[in-house]
Amino acid sequence: MSAEYMHIGIPVVNKKPGMVYADWGGFWVNESVDEHDYKIEYLKFEDGTIFPEILAKQPHVAYKVDDMTPYLADADRVIFGPYDLGADKLAFIIKDDAIVELYQSGE
Repeated sequence: MSAEYMHIGIPVVNKKPGMVYADWGGFWVNESVDEHDYKIEYLKFEDGTIFPEILAKQPHVAYKVDDMTPYLADADRVIFGPYDLGADKLAFIIKDDAIVELYQSGE
């Protein structure tokens, strides 16, 4: 298993400057996660989002993985996904009381 840190996701109540709307998931997100020194992803979820409510209330940590299958099997609970993003996949799990985003690139 190989996981590379991507960002920490922090839910917000009010939109921040520079956020863009991700229509596919019903949420707002800042575009410059990789440009931020601390790799912070701010998220504002709209009513009707495809994501579970817990993501709008608690932060998560995100990792890029080669294969999410072993992480899903090791999770205490899968709370979202795996979700097909075309060539990529996305899932959220709970492990040791923490929310973890798994991002598998199809590169």
